[in-house]
Amino acid sequence: MFVDPGRDSADLYILNHIHSDNLLITQDIGLASLAMAKNAHVISPRGKTFKEDSIQTALDFRYLSALERKKGNYGKGPKTFTEEDRKRFIKTLCELLSNFEGDSAYTSN
Repeated sequence: MFVDPGRDSADLYILNHIHSDNLLITQDIGLASLAMAKNAHVISPRGKTFKEDSIQTALDFRYLSALERKKGNYGKGPKTFTEEDRKRFIKTLCELLSNFEGDSAYTSN
């Protein structure tokens, strides 16, 4: 699928096509929040499951970080992706998918 090169074009495409109980893998907290509002399951590439009770805190930290960047204060950036991150992602993904295994709403005949 090709989308316009605009800043949020890919995000808008995803949000227009995601449905309840779909799975989204993203590190974008804003996109995660909007997808969760559509009852999608969202995990990060590091295996973190985004939850309703913690997404607001993540959005607040994102906002505060943006304010600091506007002041010229830049952090170190994201941590290096590790083998532990990869293993956590696989474990989280397998657990999530196993929740749907055998559920007739998620199997095709």
